[in-house]
Amino acid sequence: MTNYMIGIDIGTTSTKSVLFTEQGEVITTSTQEYPLYTPAPDVAEQDPEEIVQAAIRSVHGVMSQSGVSASQILFVSCSSAMHSVIAMDQHDHPLTRCITWADNRSATWSSKLQENGVGHRIYLRTGTPIHPMSPLTKLMWLRHDEPELFERTAKFISIKEYLFFRLFGQYIIDHSIASSTGLLNLEQLDWDQKALDIAGITPNHLSKLVPTTYTIEGMHPEWAEKMALSPSTPFVIGASDGVLSNLGVNAIKPGVVAATIGTSGAIRTVVDRPVTDPKGRTFCYALTEKLWVVGGPVNNGGMLFRWVRDEFAASEVETAKRLGINSYDVLTKIAERVPAGSEGLLFHPYLSGERAPLWNPDARGSFFGLTLHHKKEHMIRAVLEGVIFNLYTVLLAMEEQIGQPTSIQATGGFARSPLWRQMMSDIFNQEVVVPESFESSCLGAVVLGLYATGRIKSLDAVSSMVGTTHRHTPVKEHASLYQELLPIYIRISRKLEEEYADIAEFQRKMSMLHL
Repeated sequence: MTNYMIGIDIGTTSTKSVLFTEQGEVITTSTQEYPLYTPAPDVAEQDPEEIVQAAIRSVHGVMSQSGVSASQILFVSCSSAMHSVIAMDQHDHPLTRCITWADNRSATWSSKLQENGVGHRIYLRTGTPIHPMSPLTKLMWLRHDEPELFERTAKFISIKEYLFFRLFGQYIIDHSIASSTGLLNLEQLDWDQKALDIAGITPNHLSKLVPTTYTIEGMHPEWAEKMALSPSTPFVIGASDGVLSNLGVNAIKPGVVAATIGTSGAIRTVVDRPVTDPKGRTFCYALTEKLWVVGGPVNNGGMLFRWVRDEFAASEVETAKRLGINSYDVLTKIAERVPAGSEGLLFHPYLSGERAPLWNPDARGSFFGLTLHHKKEHMIRAVLEGVIFNLYTVLLAMEEQIGQPTSIQATGGFARSPLWRQMMSDIFNQEVVVPESFESSCLGAVVLGLYATGRIKSLDAVSSMVGTTHRHTPVKEHASLYQELLPIYIRISRKLEEEYADIAEFQRKMSMLHL
């Protein structure tokens, strides 16, 4: 009888389940979307119950589509977005929606921590940069700005913890999700007392810490029935989406870097000990108790290509519809007509603030170098180049800690574009390899599950599950042009820090007037 595995990936706007064979072959996928609630500036929330239902439906989806029986499922393993916070009362009911990584209401407390130096010392111990995304700063905001709600809270948990509580009735948190809270001491793999003091909580407010390989059985029968699984189906708690993406593209050996551009983006590499940046530009999160992932996330990735399409390219979209082709392919063809470097037009992609390497929620986007010579096609190409430039600046910060990478594994929706893939190779001035599977976080989750359940002896087994679809080597002339533009690109964002703060404050004031 053939055995199968299910990987679940809980994301910001959807949850996906993927059914794999034991050899890592994708059988079927099921994705369930849900809204991100943004009722006011700086607010970005999810309904936790909507996500539980999405997880249930997505698992049921792959089971019903495949016709596989519950007895053939070896285990379910979980990936999840990081940095979420849900306040739970003493009766185990949510007091808040799920406050996501994109929520900026704790920006004031983030700034205070950065200014007094305390935040940097906490970062060096916990590996989570001081930023409004961090649950540490979210807890500070709740403590000081919502004191009544804060006092009523019995537990502060993430969305993955909420799912496991609903399925199994236990509050547990894996080391990976915990290491992205700003509350976990990386060396001790235990809660950091000074961080807890600043947040105003005790360990009793948090879930039980467990390894990413922790396996649990005994699901509530009604949930098992809705998923078409057995109550005895093992669930592996898994890790965060970012570190599992590295595993899922076989970027776990020293020097191998995974670069991902989906809606947002990230660049990461695996190390065998916790590593932090003296300048606080990169994160360090747990994969297992012996492996750590160092890197940086960027807010602005593929969503900027969508922004270009929606705001600049109505006629091109209409043409694509009439021709029956993808509108992004049309835009890419237009951008291809412009030389590398967009003839001196630079785009800073900070349309939703920025995390790495600036860690500045007030950063704002801009075109620089515009002349009458530049046309729409220059602007389209400059946006694509700007996203890669920004990701490359994160890699430069990483290189100070880990050295130059030996290879780049590129994943995410951007990898469907030959132009964008070549752009990454040219700007990074390195070979870029695109793995076969786009389901990297789910594949990483099930590989971790195979390791957790003893079916493989090493995570290196993933190498036999990941094929290669594309390889790109740098075009020498393009790489030279980009190296000339890069210092200008970096200097601009550094010089505009005060202007970013002023214009962001003005924009917030205007948005409040129009509420």
